[in-house]
Amino acid sequence: MTATLDDVTALARAASRIGGPDQVLTTEEVRAFILESLGNTDLDGKSVCLLLPDATRSTPLPMLLSCVHEALIGRVSTLTALIALGTHAAMSESELAHWMGYEERGLEATYPGLRVLQHEWWEPETFASLGTISAERVKELTEGRLAVPAEVDLNRAVVENDVALVIGPVLPHEVVGMSGGNKYFFPGVAGQDIIDLTHWVGALITSAQIIGTRGITPVRALINEASDLIPSEKLALCIVPQAGSSSLHAVTFGTTETAWASAAEVTAETHVRYLDAPVKRVVSIIPEKYPEIWTAAKGFYKLEPVVADGGEVILYAPHIAEISFTHHEIYEIGYHCRDYFVKQWDRFSGVHWGVLAHSTHLRGAGTYDEVEGEKCRVDVTLVTAIPEEKVRGANLGYIAPEDFDLAAYEADPETLVVPNAGEVLFRLR
Repeated sequence: MTATLDDVTALARAASRIGGPDQVLTTEEVRAFILESLGNTDLDGKSVCLLLPDATRSTPLPMLLSCVHEALIGRVSTLTALIALGTHAAMSESELAHWMGYEERGLEATYPGLRVLQHEWWEPETFASLGTISAERVKELTEGRLAVPAEVDLNRAVVENDVALVIGPVLPHEVVGMSGGNKYFFPGVAGQDIIDLTHWVGALITSAQIIGTRGITPVRALINEASDLIPSEKLALCIVPQAGSSSLHAVTFGTTETAWASAAEVTAETHVRYLDAPVKRVVSIIPEKYPEIWTAAKGFYKLEPVVADGGEVILYAPHIAEISFTHHEIYEIGYHCRDYFVKQWDRFSGVHWGVLAHSTHLRGAGTYDEVEGEKCRVDVTLVTAIPEEKVRGANLGYIAPEDFDLAAYEADPETLVVPNAGEVLFRLR
Protein backbone atom coordinates (compact mmCIF):
# COMPACT_ATOMS: atom_id res chain seq x y z
CA MET A 1 0.00 0.00 0.00
CA THR A 2 1.05 3.61 -0.46
CA ALA A 3 1.51 4.57 3.21
CA THR A 4 2.40 2.73 6.38
CA LEU A 5 0.09 2.16 9.30
CA ASP A 6 2.37 4.41 11.34
CA ASP A 7 1.52 7.27 8.97
CA VAL A 8 -2.21 6.73 9.56
CA THR A 9 -1.67 6.45 13.33
CA ALA A 10 0.12 9.80 13.26
CA LEU A 11 -2.83 11.32 11.40
CA ALA A 12 -5.23 9.89 13.99
CA ARG A 13 -3.38 11.56 16.85
CA ALA A 14 -4.06 14.97 15.31
CA ALA A 15 -7.85 14.55 15.63
CA SER A 16 -10.12 14.97 18.66
CA ARG A 17 -12.03 11.87 19.74
CA ILE A 18 -14.65 10.84 22.24
CA GLY A 19 -15.40 7.17 22.94
CA GLY A 20 -13.61 4.01 21.88
CA PRO A 21 -14.03 0.33 20.97
CA ASP A 22 -15.41 -0.69 24.36
CA GLN A 23 -17.63 2.34 24.88
CA VAL A 24 -21.17 3.34 23.94
CA LEU A 25 -21.74 7.08 24.04
CA THR A 26 -24.79 8.85 25.39
CA THR A 27 -26.60 11.48 23.35
CA GLU A 28 -25.48 14.16 25.80
CA GLU A 29 -21.84 13.11 25.46
CA VAL A 30 -22.10 13.31 21.68
CA ARG A 31 -23.87 16.67 21.82
CA ALA A 32 -21.29 18.17 24.19
CA PHE A 33 -18.42 16.94 21.98
CA ILE A 34 -19.94 18.36 18.80
CA LEU A 35 -20.78 21.71 20.39
CA GLU A 36 -17.28 22.04 21.82
CA SER A 37 -15.52 20.90 18.63
CA LEU A 38 -17.42 23.20 16.30
CA GLY A 39 -17.54 25.99 18.88
CA ASN A 40 -13.74 26.05 18.99
CA THR A 41 -13.44 26.14 15.19
CA ASP A 42 -13.23 29.40 13.26
CA LEU A 43 -16.51 29.25 11.34
CA ASP A 44 -18.12 32.60 12.17
CA GLY A 45 -19.39 34.36 9.06
CA LYS A 46 -18.38 31.51 6.76
CA SER A 47 -20.59 29.54 4.38
CA VAL A 48 -20.72 25.86 5.30
CA CYS A 49 -21.73 22.81 3.25
CA LEU A 50 -22.55 19.67 5.24
CA LEU A 51 -21.91 16.43 3.36
CA LEU A 52 -24.33 13.80 4.64
CA PRO A 53 -24.78 10.09 3.84
CA ASP A 54 -27.93 8.66 2.31
CA ALA A 55 -30.12 6.12 4.07
CA THR A 56 -27.97 3.14 3.03
CA ARG A 57 -25.42 4.16 5.69
CA SER A 58 -25.73 3.47 9.42
CA THR A 59 -25.97 6.91 10.97
CA PRO A 60 -28.22 8.41 13.69
CA LEU A 61 -28.51 11.41 11.41
CA PRO A 62 -31.29 13.39 13.15
CA MET A 63 -29.35 13.39 16.41
CA LEU A 64 -26.07 14.40 14.77
CA LEU A 65 -27.65 16.98 12.52
CA SER A 66 -29.55 18.63 15.38
CA CYS A 67 -26.27 19.01 17.30
CA VAL A 68 -24.43 20.43 14.28
CA HIS A 69 -27.29 22.79 13.51
CA GLU A 70 -27.31 24.01 17.11
CA ALA A 71 -23.56 24.63 16.95
CA LEU A 72 -23.59 26.51 13.65
CA ILE A 73 -26.85 28.33 13.03
CA GLY A 74 -26.53 32.02 13.80
CA ARG A 75 -22.74 31.85 13.43
CA VAL A 76 -22.29 30.86 9.81
CA SER A 77 -23.43 32.97 6.87
CA THR A 78 -25.22 30.09 5.13
CA LEU A 79 -25.74 26.41 5.93
CA THR A 80 -26.34 23.84 3.18
CA ALA A 81 -26.80 20.08 3.54
CA LEU A 82 -25.77 17.98 0.54
CA ILE A 83 -26.74 14.30 0.44
CA ALA A 84 -23.78 12.34 -0.94
CA LEU A 85 -25.60 9.89 -3.21
CA GLY A 86 -22.57 8.83 -5.23
CA THR A 87 -24.54 7.25 -8.07
CA HIS A 88 -27.35 5.87 -5.89
CA ALA A 89 -30.98 6.67 -6.62
CA ALA A 90 -32.28 9.98 -5.26
CA MET A 91 -34.36 9.91 -2.09
CA SER A 92 -38.01 10.97 -2.21
CA GLU A 93 -39.05 13.99 -0.14
CA SER A 94 -40.74 11.72 2.43
CA GLU A 95 -37.67 9.49 2.62
CA LEU A 96 -35.44 12.53 3.01
CA ALA A 97 -37.63 14.03 5.74
CA HIS A 98 -37.61 10.77 7.68
CA TRP A 99 -33.87 10.26 7.22
CA MET A 100 -32.99 13.76 8.37
CA GLY A 101 -35.62 13.91 11.11
CA TYR A 102 -37.89 16.72 9.95
CA GLU A 103 -40.95 14.71 8.88
CA GLU A 104 -43.11 15.83 11.82
CA ARG A 105 -42.45 19.58 11.97
CA GLY A 106 -41.07 20.30 8.49
CA LEU A 107 -37.61 21.40 7.42
CA GLU A 108 -37.72 25.08 8.36
CA ALA A 109 -39.27 24.47 11.78
CA THR A 110 -36.80 21.67 12.58
CA TYR A 111 -33.64 23.17 11.09
CA PRO A 112 -34.27 26.87 10.48
CA GLY A 113 -31.93 28.35 7.91
CA LEU A 114 -30.82 24.97 6.51
CA ARG A 115 -30.97 24.37 2.76
CA VAL A 116 -31.07 20.70 1.66
CA LEU A 117 -29.76 19.41 -1.68
CA GLN A 118 -29.25 15.96 -3.12
CA HIS A 119 -26.26 15.19 -5.31
CA GLU A 120 -27.82 15.24 -8.79
CA TRP A 121 -25.10 13.18 -10.43
CA TRP A 122 -27.21 12.72 -13.55
CA GLU A 123 -27.21 16.50 -14.30
CA PRO A 124 -24.06 17.88 -16.01
CA GLU A 125 -24.61 21.34 -14.51
CA THR A 126 -24.18 19.83 -11.04
CA PHE A 127 -20.42 19.82 -11.44
CA ALA A 128 -17.48 22.18 -11.27
CA SER A 129 -14.16 21.13 -12.79
CA LEU A 130 -11.24 21.06 -10.37
CA GLY A 131 -8.62 19.96 -12.88
CA THR A 132 -6.93 16.75 -13.95
CA ILE A 133 -4.76 14.16 -12.25
CA SER A 134 -2.12 13.25 -14.85
CA ALA A 135 -1.61 9.74 -16.15
CA GLU A 136 1.89 9.73 -14.65
CA ARG A 137 0.54 10.65 -11.23
CA VAL A 138 -2.24 8.07 -11.47
CA LYS A 139 0.36 5.44 -12.29
CA GLU A 140 2.38 6.44 -9.23
CA LEU A 141 -0.59 6.47 -6.87
CA THR A 142 -1.97 3.15 -8.13
CA GLU A 143 1.42 1.46 -7.90
CA GLY A 144 1.52 0.89 -11.65
CA ARG A 145 -1.92 -0.64 -12.04
CA LEU A 146 -3.27 2.11 -14.32
CA ALA A 147 -1.76 5.04 -16.22
CA VAL A 148 -4.69 7.13 -17.44
CA PRO A 149 -5.54 10.78 -16.72
CA ALA A 150 -8.50 11.50 -14.46
CA GLU A 151 -10.83 14.48 -14.79
CA VAL A 152 -11.77 15.69 -11.32
CA ASP A 153 -15.32 17.08 -11.23
CA LEU A 154 -17.16 17.87 -8.00
CA ASN A 155 -20.58 19.09 -6.95
CA ARG A 156 -20.64 22.90 -7.13
CA ALA A 157 -22.17 23.17 -3.67
CA VAL A 158 -18.87 22.08 -2.13
CA VAL A 159 -16.73 24.43 -4.19
CA GLU A 160 -19.02 27.42 -3.68
CA ASN A 161 -18.86 27.24 0.14
CA ASP A 162 -16.01 28.29 2.39
CA VAL A 163 -16.10 25.09 4.46
CA ALA A 164 -17.10 21.50 3.67
CA LEU A 165 -18.01 19.51 6.80
CA VAL A 166 -18.33 15.74 6.29
CA ILE A 167 -20.64 13.92 8.71
CA GLY A 168 -20.84 10.14 8.51
CA PRO A 169 -19.61 6.67 9.48
CA VAL A 170 -16.28 4.97 8.95
CA LEU A 171 -16.74 1.25 8.19
CA PRO A 172 -14.84 -1.49 6.33
CA HIS A 173 -15.24 -0.82 2.61
CA GLU A 174 -14.72 -3.01 -0.44
CA VAL A 175 -13.23 -0.30 -2.70
CA VAL A 176 -11.17 1.98 -0.47
CA GLY A 177 -10.40 -0.12 2.63
CA MET A 178 -12.22 1.99 5.21
CA SER A 179 -15.05 4.32 4.20
CA GLY A 180 -15.56 7.91 5.28
CA GLY A 181 -13.48 11.08 5.24
CA ASN A 182 -12.61 12.29 1.76
CA LYS A 183 -14.67 9.47 0.29
CA TYR A 184 -17.70 11.71 0.82
CA PHE A 185 -16.28 13.92 -1.94
CA PHE A 186 -15.04 11.13 -4.21
CA PRO A 187 -17.24 9.28 -5.09
CA GLY A 188 -19.90 10.81 -2.79
CA VAL A 189 -20.50 14.01 -4.80
CA ALA A 190 -18.08 13.48 -7.68
CA GLY A 191 -18.20 13.21 -11.45
CA GLN A 192 -18.17 9.96 -13.37
CA ASP A 193 -14.52 9.95 -14.46
CA ILE A 194 -12.98 9.89 -11.00
CA ILE A 195 -15.67 7.51 -9.75
CA ASP A 196 -14.90 5.01 -12.49
CA LEU A 197 -11.15 5.27 -11.98
CA THR A 198 -11.16 4.80 -8.20
CA HIS A 199 -13.61 1.90 -8.32
CA TRP A 200 -11.72 0.07 -11.04
CA VAL A 201 -8.44 0.43 -9.17
CA GLY A 202 -10.16 -1.16 -6.18
CA ALA A 203 -11.41 -3.98 -8.40
CA LEU A 204 -7.93 -4.61 -9.78
CA ILE A 205 -6.62 -4.95 -6.22
CA THR A 206 -9.76 -7.02 -5.36
CA SER A 207 -12.25 -6.48 -2.59
CA ALA A 208 -10.98 -9.39 -0.52
CA GLN A 209 -7.50 -7.83 -0.36
CA ILE A 210 -8.44 -4.21 0.25
CA ILE A 211 -11.52 -4.37 2.46
CA GLY A 212 -10.97 -3.27 6.05
CA THR A 213 -7.46 -1.95 5.40
CA ARG A 214 -6.62 0.94 7.75
CA GLY A 215 -3.70 2.18 5.71
CA ILE A 216 -3.72 4.65 2.84
CA THR A 217 -4.62 2.25 0.06
CA PRO A 218 -4.02 3.19 -3.60
CA VAL A 219 -7.72 4.07 -3.86
CA ARG A 220 -7.57 6.26 -0.74
CA ALA A 221 -4.41 7.88 -2.15
CA LEU A 222 -6.27 8.76 -5.37
CA ILE A 223 -9.22 10.15 -3.38
CA ASN A 224 -6.90 12.24 -1.22
CA GLU A 225 -5.10 13.53 -4.32
CA ALA A 226 -8.40 14.63 -5.84
CA SER A 227 -9.48 16.18 -2.54
CA ASP A 228 -6.35 18.32 -2.47
CA LEU A 229 -7.83 20.17 -5.46
CA ILE A 230 -10.90 21.31 -3.46
CA PRO A 231 -10.56 25.00 -2.59
CA SER A 232 -12.84 24.79 0.48
CA GLU A 233 -11.61 24.03 3.98
CA LYS A 234 -12.33 20.35 4.65
CA LEU A 235 -13.44 19.18 8.10
CA ALA A 236 -15.12 16.01 9.33
CA LEU A 237 -17.21 14.62 12.15
CA CYS A 238 -16.68 10.89 11.71
CA ILE A 239 -18.64 8.32 13.68
CA VAL A 240 -18.24 4.66 14.52
CA PRO A 241 -21.74 3.20 14.95
CA GLN A 242 -22.48 0.23 17.16
CA ALA A 243 -23.34 -2.62 14.76
CA GLY A 244 -27.06 -3.27 14.64
CA SER A 245 -28.07 -0.20 16.64
CA SER A 246 -28.33 3.57 16.45
CA SER A 247 -25.77 4.05 19.23
CA LEU A 248 -22.19 5.20 18.70
CA HIS A 249 -18.87 3.83 19.89
CA ALA A 250 -16.94 6.95 18.96
CA VAL A 251 -17.08 10.38 17.34
CA THR A 252 -13.98 12.10 15.94
CA PHE A 253 -13.37 15.65 14.73
CA GLY A 254 -10.60 17.17 12.66
CA THR A 255 -9.69 17.45 9.03
CA THR A 256 -11.22 14.94 6.65
CA GLU A 257 -7.97 12.97 6.87
CA THR A 258 -7.24 13.12 10.61
CA ALA A 259 -10.82 12.51 11.77
CA TRP A 260 -11.10 9.58 9.34
CA ALA A 261 -7.84 8.02 10.59
CA SER A 262 -8.94 8.31 14.21
CA ALA A 263 -12.32 6.70 13.52
CA ALA A 264 -10.69 3.94 11.45
CA GLU A 265 -8.64 2.92 14.50
CA VAL A 266 -11.85 2.25 16.41
CA THR A 267 -13.65 0.61 13.49
CA ALA A 268 -10.80 -1.89 13.05
CA GLU A 269 -11.66 -3.20 16.52
CA THR A 270 -15.45 -2.90 16.52
CA HIS A 271 -16.37 -3.99 12.99
CA VAL A 272 -14.05 -6.89 12.23
CA ARG A 273 -14.79 -10.41 13.47
CA TYR A 274 -12.31 -13.26 13.20
CA LEU A 275 -13.00 -16.96 12.62
CA ASP A 276 -10.53 -19.77 13.27
CA ALA A 277 -11.51 -21.77 10.18
CA PRO A 278 -13.39 -21.15 6.93
CA VAL A 279 -17.07 -22.06 6.62
CA LYS A 280 -18.75 -23.94 3.82
CA ARG A 281 -21.64 -21.55 3.50
CA VAL A 282 -22.80 -18.11 4.65
CA VAL A 283 -26.36 -16.83 4.77
CA SER A 284 -26.25 -13.03 4.85
CA ILE A 285 -29.55 -11.63 6.10
CA ILE A 286 -29.81 -8.26 4.39
CA PRO A 287 -31.47 -5.39 6.29
CA GLU A 288 -34.15 -3.31 4.57
CA LYS A 289 -31.93 -0.21 4.44
CA TYR A 290 -30.38 -1.85 1.37
CA PRO A 291 -33.18 -1.65 -1.24
CA GLU A 292 -31.29 -3.17 -4.20
CA ILE A 293 -28.49 -5.65 -4.80
CA TRP A 294 -26.19 -2.75 -5.75
CA THR A 295 -26.00 -1.82 -2.06
CA ALA A 296 -27.03 -5.15 -0.52
CA ALA A 297 -23.93 -6.72 -2.07
CA LYS A 298 -22.13 -5.57 1.08
CA GLY A 299 -23.51 -8.77 2.57
CA PHE A 300 -21.17 -10.61 0.19
CA TYR A 301 -18.13 -8.36 0.35
CA LYS A 302 -17.85 -8.64 4.11
CA LEU A 303 -18.27 -12.40 4.25
CA GLU A 304 -16.29 -13.60 1.22
CA PRO A 305 -12.99 -13.81 3.16
CA VAL A 306 -14.26 -16.57 5.50
CA VAL A 307 -15.90 -18.83 2.88
CA ALA A 308 -13.99 -21.96 1.89
CA ASP A 309 -13.03 -22.62 -1.73
CA GLY A 310 -16.05 -24.08 -3.50
CA GLY A 311 -18.38 -22.64 -0.85
CA GLU A 312 -21.40 -20.40 -1.18
CA VAL A 313 -22.71 -17.02 -0.04
CA ILE A 314 -26.50 -16.69 0.04
CA LEU A 315 -27.94 -13.18 0.15
CA TYR A 316 -31.32 -13.47 1.88
CA ALA A 317 -33.24 -10.32 0.96
CA PRO A 318 -36.88 -11.08 0.07
CA HIS A 319 -37.64 -7.33 0.15
CA ILE A 320 -35.36 -6.61 -2.83
CA ALA A 321 -36.90 -6.60 -6.31
CA GLU A 322 -34.11 -4.98 -8.37
CA ILE A 323 -30.41 -5.56 -8.94
CA SER A 324 -29.89 -1.83 -9.53
CA PHE A 325 -32.26 1.10 -9.84
CA THR A 326 -29.80 3.22 -11.82
CA HIS A 327 -27.11 0.98 -13.35
CA HIS A 328 -28.99 -1.22 -15.78
CA GLU A 329 -25.77 -2.17 -17.57
CA ILE A 330 -25.31 -4.80 -14.86
CA TYR A 331 -28.19 -6.78 -16.37
CA GLU A 332 -26.29 -6.84 -19.66
CA ILE A 333 -22.81 -7.77 -18.43
CA GLY A 334 -23.78 -9.85 -15.39
CA TYR A 335 -21.52 -10.72 -12.46
CA HIS A 336 -18.02 -12.00 -13.15
CA CYS A 337 -14.58 -12.21 -11.57
CA ARG A 338 -11.96 -9.58 -12.30
CA ASP A 339 -10.01 -11.64 -14.85
CA TYR A 340 -13.15 -12.19 -16.94
CA PHE A 341 -13.07 -8.48 -17.77
CA VAL A 342 -9.31 -7.88 -17.74
CA LYS A 343 -8.66 -10.69 -20.22
CA GLN A 344 -11.46 -9.53 -22.53
CA TRP A 345 -10.81 -5.81 -22.18
CA ASP A 346 -11.64 -5.02 -25.80
CA ARG A 347 -15.20 -6.18 -25.08
CA PHE A 348 -15.73 -4.35 -21.82
CA SER A 349 -13.55 -1.24 -21.68
CA GLY A 350 -16.47 0.92 -22.85
CA VAL A 351 -18.68 -0.07 -19.92
CA HIS A 352 -18.52 2.28 -16.93
CA TRP A 353 -15.63 0.99 -14.86
CA GLY A 354 -17.63 1.52 -11.69
CA VAL A 355 -20.18 -1.00 -12.96
CA LEU A 356 -17.44 -3.48 -13.86
CA ALA A 357 -15.99 -3.01 -10.38
CA HIS A 358 -19.32 -3.72 -8.69
CA SER A 359 -19.67 -6.84 -10.82
CA THR A 360 -16.30 -8.22 -9.73
CA HIS A 361 -16.86 -7.32 -6.08
CA LEU A 362 -20.05 -9.36 -5.87
CA ARG A 363 -18.68 -12.32 -7.82
CA GLY A 364 -15.43 -12.51 -5.86
CA ALA A 365 -12.18 -14.19 -6.72
CA GLY A 366 -11.81 -16.36 -9.79
CA THR A 367 -9.95 -17.07 -13.01
CA TYR A 368 -10.69 -16.83 -16.72
CA ASP A 369 -9.09 -18.01 -19.93
CA GLU A 370 -10.40 -18.72 -23.40
CA VAL A 371 -10.08 -22.50 -23.05
CA GLU A 372 -11.32 -23.17 -19.52
CA GLY A 373 -13.70 -20.22 -19.33
CA GLU A 374 -14.57 -18.61 -16.01
CA LYS A 375 -14.06 -20.38 -12.70
CA CYS A 376 -15.11 -18.47 -9.58
CA ARG A 377 -13.93 -19.41 -6.11
CA VAL A 378 -17.39 -19.38 -4.48
CA ASP A 379 -21.01 -19.47 -5.58
CA VAL A 380 -23.32 -16.50 -5.04
CA THR A 381 -27.04 -17.15 -4.61
CA LEU A 382 -29.88 -14.66 -4.28
CA VAL A 383 -33.07 -15.16 -2.28
CA THR A 384 -34.96 -12.08 -3.40
CA ALA A 385 -38.09 -10.89 -5.22
CA ILE A 386 -36.05 -10.41 -8.41
CA PRO A 387 -37.42 -12.72 -11.15
CA GLU A 388 -35.44 -15.92 -11.63
CA GLU A 389 -34.62 -15.20 -15.27
CA LYS A 390 -33.03 -11.88 -14.32
CA VAL A 391 -30.99 -13.44 -11.53
CA ARG A 392 -29.69 -16.33 -13.61
CA GLY A 393 -29.18 -14.01 -16.57
CA ALA A 394 -26.84 -11.99 -14.36
CA ASN A 395 -24.76 -15.14 -13.66
CA LEU A 396 -25.99 -15.64 -10.09
CA GLY A 397 -27.73 -18.53 -8.36
CA TYR A 398 -31.43 -18.38 -7.48
CA ILE A 399 -33.68 -19.67 -4.71
CA ALA A 400 -37.29 -18.54 -4.48
CA PRO A 401 -38.09 -16.97 -1.08
CA GLU A 402 -40.95 -19.41 -0.52
CA ASP A 403 -38.56 -22.34 -1.00
CA PHE A 404 -35.92 -21.03 1.40
CA ASP A 405 -35.81 -22.66 4.83
CA LEU A 406 -33.82 -20.27 7.02
CA ALA A 407 -34.26 -22.45 10.11
CA ALA A 408 -32.61 -25.38 8.35
CA TYR A 409 -29.57 -23.27 7.53
CA GLU A 410 -29.42 -21.96 11.10
CA ALA A 411 -29.29 -25.57 12.31
CA ASP A 412 -26.55 -26.55 9.85
CA PRO A 413 -23.12 -26.57 11.58
CA GLU A 414 -21.40 -25.85 8.25
CA THR A 415 -23.40 -22.66 7.68
CA LEU A 416 -22.75 -19.26 9.23
CA VAL A 417 -25.93 -17.16 9.42
CA VAL A 418 -25.24 -13.43 9.77
CA PRO A 419 -28.10 -11.11 10.74
CA ASN A 420 -27.96 -7.43 9.74
CA ALA A 421 -25.23 -8.25 7.22
CA GLY A 422 -23.33 -5.54 5.41
CA GLU A 423 -21.48 -3.68 8.15
CA VAL A 424 -19.25 -6.10 10.04
CA LEU A 425 -16.30 -7.60 8.17
CA PHE A 426 -15.49 -11.28 8.79
CA ARG A 427 -11.93 -12.52 8.37
CA LEU A 428 -9.89 -15.61 9.13
CA ARG A 429 -7.25 -15.40 11.83
